[in-house]
Formats: sequence, C-alpha cells, structure tokens
Amino acid sequence: MIKAILKITLSIIMTTQISNAQKYPLKEDVATINGIMKATYEAVSGEAGEKRQWERDLSLHDPNAIYSFPLENASGKTLQTTMPLKEFHKETDTMVAKTAFYENEINREVRIFGNIVHVWSTYETRLVKNGPVARRGINSIQLYYNEGRWWIISWTFDKEKENQKIPQTFDQQ
Repeated sequence: MIKAILKITLSIIMTTQISNAQKYPLKEDVATINGIMKATYEAVSGEAGEKRQWERDLSLHDPNAIYSFPLENASGKTLQTTMPLKEFHKETDTMVAKTAFYENEINREVRIFGNIVHVWSTYETRLVKNGPVARRGINSIQLYYNEGRWWIISWTFDKEKENQKIPQTFDQQ
C-alpha cells in the first residue's frame, strides 16, 4: 500500500514538473506576429516590485537575441547600448523594483519578405496602470519564422523627445 501511494505521489510530482517545464512557449504567443507582439508587451508590464514574465519572454526570442537602445551617460552623451536578452531582463528588474511599468502598442507597421519580418511598433508607457502616458517611442523588431513559429531576433527602441517627435506615419491612426 505504501509503495502504491509513493508511486502515485512520484507520478504526480513528475507530471507537474514536466508540465511546468513545457509551459512556454505558449502556442498563441508564437503562432502569429500579433501573438508574439501581444505576448512581449504583456511580459514586460506590471506593478512596482512585481516579477516580470521573463520565462515567457525568453520563449519568444531566439537564444542569441539582442536588445539595443540609446542610453545617456553621466556626461550627457548618448551612446547606443546593446546587450543579450538576459542582461536586459536583469537591468529591467532593477528599474521595476521601484516603478510600475505598463507598455502598450498604439500603432504597428509590418514589412514581410519570405520568413523574415520587420515590425515598427509605436508604444506608450505608463507608470501607473491606466494612468497618464509617461513616454512614447518606437520599437524596431526583427523576427523570423522557423520550426512552425515566430522568433524575435532583435529589438531596438528609442523614445520620443522634444526634438525627436514620432512621425505621423508611425503615430496612432
């Protein structure tokens, strides 16, 4: 009897571990361009101190994917910063420990050739859920289709500034 209970318990534990390990990617996240874009914005958004959905986000990206963005250094000079996805997650964790961050797409332009896609995704960011827009910008995302799903290979972004307004063609339609 004890052996039977142990076998059942072990079976339940193993099944749970296998199902958790296979949780991502979600089929609806990677089957379409709409799905992968929606999933990415959901993965990075949340309340201050709330753990982001990095496991989900990792499942959307090629293992060698990069993030790139302009960053102003201490002397005020803007430098383009490029890093692997896991490093970007670590940097983001530092920011979101103290600040809520909700990013959503307000416009999208897509160009497709064969199995590659370029997405221009205009975003707005709020620091309070449903609060005022804190900043806007454009994400430039490169994807490729392989093994029956979409993969993000790179993500570059820049924010709107007083001297750098979002062009009308990329703004909300």
